[in-house]
Amino acid sequence: MRKSRLIFALLLLAFTLTAQEDAHQADRQALLQVMHNVEKAINDQDIEGIIAQTNPDCTVTWWNAEISRGHDQIRAYYRRMMKEDGRIISKYTTRAKLGAHARFIGSGGDVALADGSMDDEFFPIVRGPFRLSSRWSATVAKSGGAWKIVNLHLSSNVFTNTLIAELTRALWIAGASCLAIGLLAGWFIGRRSKRGGVRAIPV
Repeated sequence: MRKSRLIFALLLLAFTLTAQEDAHQADRQALLQVMHNVEKAINDQDIEGIIAQTNPDCTVTWWNAEISRGHDQIRAYYRRMMKEDGRIISKYTTRAKLGAHARFIGSGGDVALADGSMDDEFFPIVRGPFRLSSRWSATVAKSGGAWKIVNLHLSSNVFTNTLIAELTRALWIAGASCLAIGLLAGWFIGRRSKRGGVRAIPV
């Protein structure tokens, strides 16, 4: 009898979890569409396409730790980084992936927390393109039947990434070059000393 009650309780729990999951299936599909729309807008260099997926009061924390609040600041950041004189990059593309399933919070489940990864490629003005693996997290709220991003955070590993690897290689090459030059100079001075001795410099 006790075993039957345990099995019944487990089945009830499984049914409840499945029902809760099914209640957000449409929302999950809508959130995936938001992610795909942002990804497409980024790859199309379409700032207005990005803006269309965000709340007017959206806050974005960029890779360089700069913060933009609201549509006007997001546009200004994009123009400064990619369009205006003195811009840092000419193009940026990405491939975004969702991590774990979004979590729904709030009394009506109208706020979702999501995170995932990004495979980015940047095209700087002053050097060749480079790839970067990034992470993203977002808070998305449902208003008027539509999901809009209210907070977006972008980040990358500051200890291990493509740029750090390039810098490390450059330092090793520079160190090896300096060592080789030092050894060559020492050999040359030593050879001259053996041939004619070191002459004193007149005072």
